[in-house]
Amino acid sequence: MNGLELIKKAFALQPVERVPWVPFVGVHGGFITGVDAETYLKSSEKIVAGVSKAIEDYQPDGIPVVFDLQVEAEILGCRLQWAPHNPPAVISHPLAEGVQLEDLRIPEITDGRIPVIVGATRQLREKYPEIALYGLITGPFTLALHLMGTDIFIKLFEAPDAVNKVLAFCTKVASKMAEYLIDAGCDVIAVVDPMTSQIDPLTFETFVTPFVSEIFDNIRKKEKLSSFFVCGHAQQNIEAMCDCRPDNVSIDENIPLDFVKEIALKKGISFGGNLKLTVVLLMGNEDDAREDALACLDLGGKTGFILAPGCDLPMETPPANIKAVTELVHDPYKQDVVRELEKRENSLEVFNMRDYGQADKVIVDIITLDSESCAPCQYMVEAVKKVAPQFEGVVEWREHAIKKMDAVTFMSSLMVKNIPTICIDGKIAFVSKIPPKGDLIAAIQKRINEKLKLKIRSKRSEILILCDDKNDCSEINDRIVRAITELGKDVEVKTISDKAQMAAFGVVKGPAVITVNYKLKSEGTTPSLDVVKEWIKEL
Repeated sequence: MNGLELIKKAFALQPVERVPWVPFVGVHGGFITGVDAETYLKSSEKIVAGVSKAIEDYQPDGIPVVFDLQVEAEILGCRLQWAPHNPPAVISHPLAEGVQLEDLRIPEITDGRIPVIVGATRQLREKYPEIALYGLITGPFTLALHLMGTDIFIKLFEAPDAVNKVLAFCTKVASKMAEYLIDAGCDVIAVVDPMTSQIDPLTFETFVTPFVSEIFDNIRKKEKLSSFFVCGHAQQNIEAMCDCRPDNVSIDENIPLDFVKEIALKKGISFGGNLKLTVVLLMGNEDDAREDALACLDLGGKTGFILAPGCDLPMETPPANIKAVTELVHDPYKQDVVRELEKRENSLEVFNMRDYGQADKVIVDIITLDSESCAPCQYMVEAVKKVAPQFEGVVEWREHAIKKMDAVTFMSSLMVKNIPTICIDGKIAFVSKIPPKGDLIAAIQKRINEKLKLKIRSKRSEILILCDDKNDCSEINDRIVRAITELGKDVEVKTISDKAQMAAFGVVKGPAVITVNYKLKSEGTTPSLDVVKEWIKEL
């Protein structure tokens, strides 16, 4: 049975002898053929070479032609920022910049980079007739966000009719793109709509379900297969995704595979995922890749399951790790060997973050996959960048892209489980949800207020070291300074060696230590006499 037949069987929920394998090779195809992402995504020949190399090395049953969610947006007027190691990022939003929806038109097959993708698809179809070719299109909600910017989240409630008009237009765009890819030879059309992970089930059913369902119906009329792919923490929407009637749902590591399996099979839909992209495929070794793949195979089972990475492969993913997954998929003996091997202990060291957030500034940390390649991550970073100037000199923000191990360690240290996530002074604030501007400002301001009050309470807190000779105080001074550093406190240390001053404190012989702590007792009110007496009793 060839790969295409195996994929069809799995999509039909028929038991298979071997789980189908679909590596989501995006710009990684450029990496294994020695070209940068921009060159790769602008050339049919480079795409064909990259996908062909991936087919040769990874022996997939199915493979995407291109993984780029900015193709439609670019044609519709969004400016792109290109990068050598990632697909481009959208950096402008026409409908938020004065362009009217009526001015936009459905892309034609000759527009933008569509000829590049269609040309590559036709060549690959002819070259590999027994492999399932996946054609990826941008889902309506994500495309609408590209066009409108993050204001879409406010307009969902303030101007729902206007949003619906944009979504209806984006649905026509998606259906037309699906038509082009089907005619070029794609077997599976995957609607990739990552930004739907940012909304709740009710909003999903209102603003996503009717539009995406129409696309899947159109694909079905063409007698082709469909997949609904959402990355990020979209667990709350899995049932709603299945109710859109795709043939398959595909998810990433943010969502437990067994959770998706239970819902999808109950709804009569196949499911795919969810190899760990960064800590395993990108930064792990071959043993890590085999262990993770085996865990997915054992959990997914042989009915309706497609083994795949959680999203498109990071460009510089070591080919040896992908090959290790391939070998495991095709060799039951190797599966048994790995199954019997004792799991290695997780040796990831975490930071001691107990006192994180003691700095004068409020620190906003954004944990992402990589804002250059992950749309939800990009828009979460943009949300922070937009409000940060309002807190000039008071707030500092940092992105931690977990494509690097130090960011993975930082993520684990803050106990962050989902991507993207915003933490404020080390505390998780917004999980896998792009916060509205007002909510983000309020959360940051709340922390500023808290720190200001703490600072007032400890204002002029001092430690006085009294000694006969300043040289005699060095040891205790060093200990006090170290304690202050480890606690992250802002306490002034003064050394006094004047005999008269020491005597004024009642100190006869040094070294001696006196702590002085000024406390805020009232603010905005005139306290009663009884309250004042209680204060004085503490002195």
